[in-house]
Amino acid sequence: MPRDWEAYYRVFAGPDAPAFVVRAYAAELPEGPVLDLAGGGGRNAFFLASLGHRVMVLEKSQNALLRLVERARRETFPVHAVPFDLEDEGEPLPPGPFAGAVMSYYVHRPLLYRLHERLVPGGLLLIEGFDRYEAIRRGRPESPHYWEPFELARPLPGFSLRAFGQGYLALAHRTWAVWRRL
Repeated sequence: MPRDWEAYYRVFAGPDAPAFVVRAYAAELPEGPVLDLAGGGGRNAFFLASLGHRVMVLEKSQNALLRLVERARRETFPVHAVPFDLEDEGEPLPPGPFAGAVMSYYVHRPLLYRLHERLVPGGLLLIEGFDRYEAIRRGRPESPHYWEPFELARPLPGFSLRAFGQGYLALAHRTWAVWRRL
């Protein structure tokens, strides 16, 4: 699943529609800023901003960041794009506190352990991505970039499970979860 994201965002802004879990559960986010992790072209960020949230997008791709900044300026949305390598464990996440965080179609499990302290009590972590069944269907059964079956149904300590689902959605096998910070 890893690809040349610079080349991808050079020619394609990414999908426009927000992820299912973001559309379905954004209304349950407390008031306050939201952190969008590996936010790409901003599909989730701009949706959340349209609902009144300030959004900080952490993204590694310079081309994606340029597109985000231009769109935020053009549409006057409170979306702030920050160059950030989420896989660099030594780089601290922004301090927050955040009302929520979005991890959509990006899998880096160690990052999940760093999010609890950045969310307000009652804050939501919205997660969505392809699962192992989709990896097998795509001929990538050993790839670490897919969630395992029911993995997201088991929140980490300090979170409770608000919602979970997995199955075919828009012609691919996906999984999603909403974790609430205790």
